[in-house]
This record gives sequence, structure tokens and C-alpha cells, in this order.
Amino acid sequence: MTGLRAAGEPTRLRLLAILMKSELTVTELTQILRQSQPRVSRHLKLMCEAGLLDRFREGSWVFYRRAQQGAGARLAALLTGLIPAGDPTIARDLERLEAVRAARAERASEFFRANAEQWRRIRSLYVPEAKVEEALLDLGARQRIGTLVDLGTGTGRILELIGARAETAIGIDLSPEMLAFARAYLEQSGVESCSVRQGDLYDLPLQDEMADLVTLHQVLHYLDDPAAAVGEAARVLKTGGRLLIADFAPHDLDFLRDEQAHRRLGFSEEEVRSWLDQAGLELRELRRLPPEGGDEAKLTVVIYAADKPRAALAHAAGRAERGSELEGVEG
Repeated sequence: MTGLRAAGEPTRLRLLAILMKSELTVTELTQILRQSQPRVSRHLKLMCEAGLLDRFREGSWVFYRRAQQGAGARLAALLTGLIPAGDPTIARDLERLEAVRAARAERASEFFRANAEQWRRIRSLYVPEAKVEEALLDLGARQRIGTLVDLGTGTGRILELIGARAETAIGIDLSPEMLAFARAYLEQSGVESCSVRQGDLYDLPLQDEMADLVTLHQVLHYLDDPAAAVGEAARVLKTGGRLLIADFAPHDLDFLRDEQAHRRLGFSEEEVRSWLDQAGLELRELRRLPPEGGDEAKLTVVIYAADKPRAALAHAAGRAERGSELEGVEG
């Protein structure tokens, strides 16, 4: 009943219809509804409390989106499905939404144009990205996925690639600029099951065991502590879920440190295996994709597919207990 009361007002129903299509800030919503910010904020607060909407912070901005899970998500879908097709008020709102999206896409395009050349140079050093994506799909999306989490989502390409096969897909990135680009990119792609959030890969804003598939695509070589990120990925992975890591094998292209902010020049298989073991994950498959092309193509991409077995929690607990025993011996 709380959800019905929260949606049972014309402005709130308009908000619900808009937010079923996109995630937006209060400022963007005021532009669409042509109402004051305090009024819109009050409506949003009531709808969040009723479970119809999700609210999340990204730097100094706050975004709203339709609820992704639970009774509120189901009720929101039901209510918006009852809005008559061609309703003139909703139609005008959606036209204004497209204008907001277009402005967002233009800002994202400017960001892409400023960075496109360096991204193209990196891609020229290894196997075509299409082959990496084909392997990721084969290893992680052979069947329908419940919840996908893409860590270090960047441009949102992995969300677009795999998100269409997932009921819910969430991208996490620390950079507001990349999130703005990913949000615009996904809206243009029309993948409505996807959303992006700002978050620290060492301290994810996600519950334990909520993801069926977690991806780390060309992310770990930027991090100071890749093992900690793998551990966080394992925490949010459901029992029986899968982690996919795509990154470089060891190489000697030192210019990537200065020009591209790479912290690590690739990883050995033994090193990645040790992180997976520490996180209680079991490596199921490993694929090496050697470089193609000219003499400059020197980067080998390695894809690791690891599962979280039912004994994972016991495994982690046992490892912690053994560590405590060792500390006692050393003391």
C-alpha cells in the first residue's frame, strides 16, 4: 500500500515513467517536469522511501533510477505499464528527456574525442578487441545471467556487450568523467537493464553475494593492490557465480606507466592464480590471446574464468584461521 500511495499522484507517476527510462539528477528532472527543485525533491524522497526508486551519490551529484530489485521494482514496472500509450503529458516529458540525453551525449562525445587517440594506440598493441569480447561472452554469458557487475566499467562497453543477457547489470567506476561517458553510451545503445555507479573497487557499494557474474576487463593493471580488488569481487559474487578477469601477460612496454598510468606491466599466471586462491575462487579456464598485427603489437591478453564454489566461505574462514595460528606461533 505504501508504494501505491507514493505513486498515486500525477507528478510522481510522471517521475516514475521518466526514471524507468534513465537515471537522472534532480536538476535534470526539474528541466523535464518544469517544476521547482524543492517540489521534485519531496516527491523523490517519498518514492525512495516506498522502494519505487533507488538513490545513489556520484561525487557531488545524486542520481535517481527505478528500483532494481524487490517488491518496489515490480510495482514500478506494473504501474508504468498501465499508463495509456500516447498520454500527452508523458509524451512531452519523454521528449524533454531526449533533449537532456542529447546534451549528455554531446558532453560524453567531447570527452571521447579528447581521449580517443590514446585509447586507439593501446588497442593497436594487442589482439583485436572483438576477439577478447568473443572470449568473454563464451566464458561468461553462455546462458541468461541474473545480475552482472562490471568493475572499472570505463566506457560501459562490457555492460553493453553482456548486459543485454542479464536481468540487471551494474557498472562501478571511480571516475565521474568515465561514468558520464558510460551513462550516455548506454542510453544511446538502448540497454535499459544497465546502470552505473561511482565506487571504490577496494570497498564496493554492493551487498555480499549479490552478483552472478563479475567482470574485471583491463582494470587490474591500473591498481595499487589488484589482489584486494579480486577479494572484493569474490565478496559480492554469489556461490556458484563466476569472475572473469581480462588483463595483460607480463611485458616490457614501460612507456605505458608514464603515458597511460599503468601501475603494473602485466601479471604472471601464477600471481593471478594466487589472488584467486586467496579469495576462495577456483580457476576453471584460462585463455591466452597472443597479439596480432605489426611489430608494435606486443601485448598478450589473458582471460581467467574463476568460479565461487560452495565451499568458498569455509575455504576463506579456514585460511583466516590458519593465518591467526601462524601469528600466534611467530609471537
